Amino acid sequence: MSSTRRPMRGALTGLAGLLCLACVATLACGISTTDPPPDGSSGSSGTSGGTSGTSGTSGTSGTSGTSGTTGGAPGPGTMHAGCRIFPNDNAWNRTVDQEPVDTELMTSVMPGMALAKGLHPDWGTMTDGYGIPITVGKAAAPAKIDWNTDYGPLESDKLACPSGGDFCYPIPLDAKIEGGPSADTDADRHVLFLANDGAPDHCVLYELYNTQNASGSGFVASSGAIWKLDSNALRTEGWTSADAAGLAILPGLVRLEEIKRGEITHAIRFTMDSSRQAYIHPATHAAGNENAALPPMGLRVRLKASFDDSGFTGASKVITTAMKKYGLILADNGSNWYISGESDNAWEPEMDALLQNLGKVKGSDFEIVKTGTVTIAPK
Repeated sequence: MSSTRRPMRGALTGLAGLLCLACVATLACGISTTDPPPDGSSGSSGTSGGTSGTSGTSGTSGTSGTSGTTGGAPGPGTMHAGCRIFPNDNAWNRTVDQEPVDTELMTSVMPGMALAKGLHPDWGTMTDGYGIPITVGKAAAPAKIDWNTDYGPLESDKLACPSGGDFCYPIPLDAKIEGGPSADTDADRHVLFLANDGAPDHCVLYELYNTQNASGSGFVASSGAIWKLDSNALRTEGWTSADAAGLAILPGLVRLEEIKRGEITHAIRFTMDSSRQAYIHPATHAAGNENAALPPMGLRVRLKASFDDSGFTGASKVITTAMKKYGLILADNGSNWYISGESDNAWEPEMDALLQNLGKVKGSDFEIVKTGTVTIAPK
C-alpha cells in the first residue's frame, strides 16, 4: 500500500500507513482494497453538538506510543461541550510563542510553502456545507464498523463487539457526517463523536474517515481512531487516524464556543497541498513524497509576533491571537493555508469578516517552530 493511498480534506488530499499483509486474511470482512479517489470539496455540513446516543459504553483508546507533549509550555487547557480536550500539557494545548524558530526548516522548507497565499477559514454554516460537524452525547449502543480500505482494519483502533468482531464504536447512528448524508461517497465524510460520559476530565473521542451513511446497525468507513482525552499517548508509529497525520481532528478545530468565550487555547489544524513523506510528533503518519523541501506532517508554525492585527476585531482577532500563541499544526494534504473549523449555522454573521481579514494573513507571516525531530516515514 502506498503511503499516499488516501485523500483527505481540501482540494488535494491523501493519507498513508503501514500494512501487515498477514493480518488481512483474518480481518478482511467488509474490506475493499480500492482506495478512494481525491476529494475536491473543502467543506462539510452538519450541526455542532449533534444528538445524544442511547446508553452504552465509552470504550477505551487503542492509541499507544510516546507522550504527545513535545515543544512549548502547558497552556490553560481547552474545553468543548463540558469535556476537557486532552491534558493541558498535550501538544495541541501547549503554547509556542516563546519557543525557538527552527532555522533549518525555515531555510529548507518555508520558502516553498506558498508564501503569497492568504489564510482561508475552511468552515461555515451547515446550510452551505462548510466545516466539520461535531456530535456530542452519551456513548450509544455499539455500532459495527466495516472498512472499505485495506489499511482500515490494520491501523484503526479496536473495540470489541458484544456479539463478536473487533470494531464496534459507540457512535450514534444519526451522528453528523461532514458534507451531510448527500455528500459524495468518496469525499472525506468525517464523523467526530465526543462521548461525554466521563465529563469533564475523562471523555472519549471517536473519529472516522470517509464514513458512509449508517446502514443497519453500523457504518462503513475507511479508517478510525479512539482518543482517550485524559491521555497524551500517541498512536502507534506509522499509523494513520481519521486524519493524514495520525492526529485527532477535533482538538485542532476552530469552534464557535471558544470564539464566543473570546479565547482559543490550542493550536489550529491546517493543510498544505503537498507534504513530505515524513512527520514530527505528535504526528505519527505521513502522506507525501520524498522531497525534503516539502513540509512534514505535524509541522508547527506560528504567526509572527510582529504581524499587525491591531485592526482586527471579534473572531478574526481571537484567531490571530491564538495563531501567535499556539500556532498551527499541519495535519493533512489539502488546499494551501486552509485552517479548519466546525460547521455551525451560527457562523453566518462572522464569515464575511473572517474571509476578508484572514485573507490578509499570508504564508510569509508565519515562522516554523522547533518542536521535535523529523521522522522519515517508509513509502
